[in-house]
Amino acid sequence: MIPIRTKGGSSPRSSRQAVREAPTSKVVAKPVPEGQVQDARGYQIGQIKRRFSPKEDTSLDGTDTRLLFNLAPSDPDFPFELHHLEVELRVPAAYPSKPPRLLVRNSNIPKGFAINIEKGWDRLVGEKPGATLLALVNALDRNLESFLSEQKAETVTLMTFKDTKPPSPPPAPAPKPPPVERRPYVPRESFSRDQIAEAKARRAQEARQLEARMSRLPLYQRSSDGIVYTLPLEPKRRAQLPAGLQAVNSVQLIIPLLYPLQPLRILLNEVESEDAEGLEELFSRKAAEQKQMSLTSHINYLAQNLHLLAKEAQNSLPKSAPPPEAEPEAAAENKETEIASAPSSGKSHIHVIPRPPEWAMGGDSSESEEEEEYSSDEDDDEDGGATVGEHHAGKADLPTHTAERGTAILFPSVELHGIELLQVSLLSLVVKCDRCKTLNEATGLRDGVEKVGSCKKCATPFAITFRAELVHQNSTRAGFIDVSACTVADLLPRYAASSR
Repeated sequence: MIPIRTKGGSSPRSSRQAVREAPTSKVVAKPVPEGQVQDARGYQIGQIKRRFSPKEDTSLDGTDTRLLFNLAPSDPDFPFELHHLEVELRVPAAYPSKPPRLLVRNSNIPKGFAINIEKGWDRLVGEKPGATLLALVNALDRNLESFLSEQKAETVTLMTFKDTKPPSPPPAPAPKPPPVERRPYVPRESFSRDQIAEAKARRAQEARQLEARMSRLPLYQRSSDGIVYTLPLEPKRRAQLPAGLQAVNSVQLIIPLLYPLQPLRILLNEVESEDAEGLEELFSRKAAEQKQMSLTSHINYLAQNLHLLAKEAQNSLPKSAPPPEAEPEAAAENKETEIASAPSSGKSHIHVIPRPPEWAMGGDSSESEEEEEYSSDEDDDEDGGATVGEHHAGKADLPTHTAERGTAILFPSVELHGIELLQVSLLSLVVKCDRCKTLNEATGLRDGVEKVGSCKKCATPFAITFRAELVHQNSTRAGFIDVSACTVADLLPRYAASSR
């Protein structure tokens, strides 16, 4: 290797720095422009004018300066549908000794969120003493997403009414009411930055899956802010619904910005509000208890169990004792429920795991046998019936040509009309890394072909093999999944995985 020398023939140059850090005597501060030194207020206002071309106005006393301009979010992945932020920047005459103020003038932003942005500006001014107006505006642009993701500030609307009635004589003094029992103060739940970031990422992923599954169906609509989804709803047992709910054909799914930290809510369409309020409240409570379920699984659960939710909501309402002729039917129903929920005591070699809420189909005998044979560790597939669960050996009633191990795919409520055999030819999954618990997508799985991948976060390799079976009248099992270094978390529709 030929050493490189200088023109004077000196020794070879080294790529390493001569000293680890520069001497403090040679460190100089960034030069400050002369205009900033002479007139800091005028220089910084000039920066804003050159950057945003604002409309300038002065207050009545001619001291404060108001700058009106539009601030468009620079983040290409900005999640909110906000074209620009209408900003009014007020610069006091005593600036920079007196801090500047910022007001949001957008009419399409709720007042509570506008207050969050204004408070965020005040925090930036306090955290960055000596920063220029342009630097503060750029910091607002970078933190705009986090300000809009905070809990909406509480606002109060004051209304005045003019009394046109003639004055009435003063009423007689009423007896002193008993003291009112005050409820204890319950602090509002707060979330950390990591929780909010994780919730936003999960909400975006599940919303994409929901749109991929439902956007091609009739009655589908999505609000401009991405919070309210109108989805078609076909109850499994419409005839068992109360008379006031049998006309339901669609549902409005309200997804909060901080889902799943904040619970889901639904509004049933085509029905009266008094008939649906109890059921809607019950669904919100159950959704809050099952935070691990995806949005599509919640909709599948609602369609499969709408008649059960309606019955439970009616039973929770205060009512008089049922008539004598209804008591035998209620007793028989309770007895069936107890039998369906009680594990079999004669099969000690079977490890019984309670069925997930998606399998609550009314306690049929065939489904009770499937419960003893399989246990589910995740939710229903978005196709409305496919269930992924860990298989426990010990019973082989179903005809099969594959070894009964790994993760079984079941269709517990499949109905084949004019179809003799059904086979899954292409499978797409969401798997969870055993090391870092990150969700990864594995698409294009075929029968007997092993697919190898790696975690997108920790790069841990994993392998997946799908062994298909035929679904027919006497078998609801579509096959098994063998995984290594990961676990099956969810199923994906084929076009949802290929569209990204």
